Amino acid sequence: MSTTPVGEPTGKHQSKKAAASGWIGSALEYYDFFIYATAAALVFPQVFFPKGDPAIAIIASLATYGVGYVARPIGAFVLGHLGDTRGRKQVLLWCMFLMGFSTIAVGLLPTYDQVGLLAPALLVLMRLIQGFAVAGEISGASSMILEHAPFGRRGYFASFTLQGVQAGQILAAAVFLPLAHYMEPEAFNSWGWRIPFLLSFIVIIAGWIIRRKVHETPAFTDKVAQQASARSPIVDAFKYSWKDMLRVICMSLMNVIPVVATIFGAAYAVQPAYGIGFAKDVYLWIPVLGNILAVLVIPLVGNLSDRVGRRPPIIVGSLLAGLLAFGYLYAISIRNVPLAVAMSLLMWGVVYQGYNAVFPSFYPELFPTRTRVSAMAISQNLGTAVTAMLPALFTAVAPPGSTNIWFTVGAIAFGITVIAALAALSARETFRVHMNDLGNPNAQPVPEAEYERQRARSLAGHAHAAA
Repeated sequence: MSTTPVGEPTGKHQSKKAAASGWIGSALEYYDFFIYATAAALVFPQVFFPKGDPAIAIIASLATYGVGYVARPIGAFVLGHLGDTRGRKQVLLWCMFLMGFSTIAVGLLPTYDQVGLLAPALLVLMRLIQGFAVAGEISGASSMILEHAPFGRRGYFASFTLQGVQAGQILAAAVFLPLAHYMEPEAFNSWGWRIPFLLSFIVIIAGWIIRRKVHETPAFTDKVAQQASARSPIVDAFKYSWKDMLRVICMSLMNVIPVVATIFGAAYAVQPAYGIGFAKDVYLWIPVLGNILAVLVIPLVGNLSDRVGRRPPIIVGSLLAGLLAFGYLYAISIRNVPLAVAMSLLMWGVVYQGYNAVFPSFYPELFPTRTRVSAMAISQNLGTAVTAMLPALFTAVAPPGSTNIWFTVGAIAFGITVIAALAALSARETFRVHMNDLGNPNAQPVPEAEYERQRARSLAGHAHAAA
């Protein structure tokens, strides 16, 4: 009789293939999502909103960014159900097509000067579709990679989902950099900003080629898992896993750090109303450099979580990132570009990755196979929906012309990271639990000696495959 637990992944080459497809798919899809975020901070206040009060235009533009997060819980219910009933691969293809076509549409929208209030209305509609689409991406990709990964290596392999997300952010900013630097401001605000959105056509083609070749996961296709699958994964998720869903909601509030770094930070540094005066092309290097460092750090932290557990990196990363938010915003307030870059590299590129690299394995490990995508998608997107309104809130409580903007916004950000850390502290550890026991709050972890033995066997198997 086999000693491999039911649902435990087999076929190590499939682990690498799943990780690669998850990485590339997430990079392509989050490129779409973050070019909107960049444009919302840099150009949309002047393009899609009235020219009267600049503060109102900034708040309105950043609120449209938040609208995408409001739509995410709705998308999580629909796409999460699809992922748990039709398969992980199916939901990832739907996410990609919805995101790609809505992003192209943003690049074709008329401006406020051309059609008046219809312009921001159409912008909001496209952002709603974007938010709906992206709701199933991380939960679907994380579940797919996790369910293909060998025992003792789930943290490492699942971290590539978020490495792809960070790479997508690099690509989004990198596309804007030459445009903002070489184009005249009038041309950039008139039509240059549309180019990154229209390039999403390439994203759709590349993503479809990659994802159509991905195999469904063993855990989902296993006959035992199929027989135990819920007729209504969402109902079962709320019925049996509501405590862990609440924990994920609170931990997902850590999205406040990228909000501070890339959304409010960009508006604070660049928008004339704040009077800081960072050049757009200079400021765009801050998230690029932070994300480049994050791409290097993420697999290291993911691998670390396979040795020390999921909770320690999340707790430490949350608290330290919250404290560094003060330094980052202060550096912007004193117009110190080198210090702002250094704070960004520490806060976002290194410390935040303690959370960012680990949650793609920790979240799905908290839930059973039959409800995994639904439970993770719903709870994670509810948490991020809360943080999506923070850019507009930050601008409202610390508007242009007010004093101590850096301290006010930093204090709110730190308070939120404390909540996330406490939620992680209250969760059970999952890194030494077998695949078929995941989601069971009473599951016993594999004894340490046995865990190390199986982990070593997985490492040896991958080394042999690579040779």
